[in-house]
Amino acid sequence: MTIPAPIKKSERTKSAILAAARAAFTEKGYENTTIRAIAAAAEVDPALVIRYFGSKEELFAVAADFKLSAGFPVQVDHAEIGRTLADNYLRLWEGDQQEQGLPLLLRSAASSEQAAARIREIFEKQTVPLIAAISGKAGASERAALVVSQTLGMALCRYILKIPPLANMPRKKLVEAIGKTLQRYMTE
Repeated sequence: MTIPAPIKKSERTKSAILAAARAAFTEKGYENTTIRAIAAAAEVDPALVIRYFGSKEELFAVAADFKLSAGFPVQVDHAEIGRTLADNYLRLWEGDQQEQGLPLLLRSAASSEQAAARIREIFEKQTVPLIAAISGKAGASERAALVVSQTLGMALCRYILKIPPLANMPRKKLVEAIGKTLQRYMTE
C-alpha cells in the first residue's frame, strides 16, 4: 500500500492563495480585486502572493486558466449537436470548474482588457478548433462566434446577473431551449 506524500506547506499556501484569488476575481472582477484582499482571504501576508505569483496580472492568468474542450465529445450525432454543446457548456459552469476560469473571466471581461483578451484567446485557440472538429472547418469561426454569443449571454444572465426565471430554470429545460439555437448555429 502506497501512502500519499504529505502536501507541503508551500503548496497548501499557494492553493489557498489561488482559491482566494478565483473567488475574489469572480465576485469583484479584475479591477476591484486587490492583492491585499486576496492575501487577507487566504490568511497570508501579501508578500507571499507576490512571491508565489509575481503580480496581480500573473495571478489572474493562473486563476483564469481554463480548458474549454475538457469533456466535450467531438463525435456527436448530427441531430444532437446543439443539445450536446448546451449540456456540456452548462456542465462546465455547474461542475468541478465552476469556481475556476469561466465565471471570473466573464465577470472581469467588461472592466479588464486582460480578461477580455483571455476570452478572445480561448475563442481563437479552443472554441474555434472545437467547433471545427465537431462540424467541419468551413465557417467554423462564424459558427463559433454565434455559439459563444449565445452561451456567454446565457451564462451572464444565469450565473452572474441571476435573472429569474433563467437562474432557476431546470437544467434539462435550459439544455433543450439553448440546444435548439445552438443546433441552428451549428448546422444551418
